[in-house]
Amino acid sequence: MNDFYTILTASLVAINCALMGGFLMMRKMVMIGDAISHAVLPGIFMAYYISGSTASLPILAGAAFSGILATLMIEWFTKKARLQSDAAIGVSYTLLFAIGIILISKWGQNADLDQQCVLYGEIEQISFWLQPIAFGIVLPKQTVILLAVAVFLTGAVVWGYKGLFITTFDPDFALSTGVAVTFWHYFLMSGVSLTTVVSFESVGAILVIAFLSGPPAIAYLLTEDFKKMLILACLVGILCSIGGYYAAKWLDVSVAGAISTFIGLVFMVVFIGTSLVKRKVDVIST
Repeated sequence: MNDFYTILTASLVAINCALMGGFLMMRKMVMIGDAISHAVLPGIFMAYYISGSTASLPILAGAAFSGILATLMIEWFTKKARLQSDAAIGVSYTLLFAIGIILISKWGQNADLDQQCVLYGEIEQISFWLQPIAFGIVLPKQTVILLAVAVFLTGAVVWGYKGLFITTFDPDFALSTGVAVTFWHYFLMSGVSLTTVVSFESVGAILVIAFLSGPPAIAYLLTEDFKKMLILACLVGILCSIGGYYAAKWLDVSVAGAISTFIGLVFMVVFIGTSLVKRKVDVIST
């Protein structure tokens, strides 16, 4: 059953990240997920320092605080300091991540906190946190949280799809027609923050970034319909979770690293395949 729990957890992270990553990619903001996933480190330490516990609830609360802080910093640097968004993201996440490393290396030696856990997660040990849910169903607590977030995000995207879509593809037109562009921006950023914060404990920052960017990019190469792209990105993420997990078992390597590599390899195969098909079609049409 450990295989099932690990694949299920990774697949739920893939779905959550694909739903958010699709919108981020079209807004050219994918790396904001990278910023948030790295910026959680000081919040994690402060939560431990205040509560004296590494339990999930205070850790997630601290990570959420850091994630929101990172988002606000990026917005402030972009609008007030007039930095380009990529520069604002780079400054914000490196500053917060570095502060977190300093805090943990200086005062967190006796705690079960380390930078490697944040980067790679603990998905291999996911079955150690099993708990009864209902009707005899037993699942890891992180998986239950991710499942709840997946249901919430799916409902949020379905409910707010029109607003998210128009502000993503034509924000000027949306603004001229009275659509609350700022609201939908922070609506999306809240979803991204929620996704990265609840995912980092299980799979780590590296795999969160891989899921936010890889499956949506692969889906983008395969379809021009945005709704189909979101669905396809979720399916690609699930398939990469399965393939990457069994590749990790076969090679006896990190699951997070194997899934991330698998996503990259699938992207290269799809990119080469679609390029060859497009070239062949162009030759035939001429």
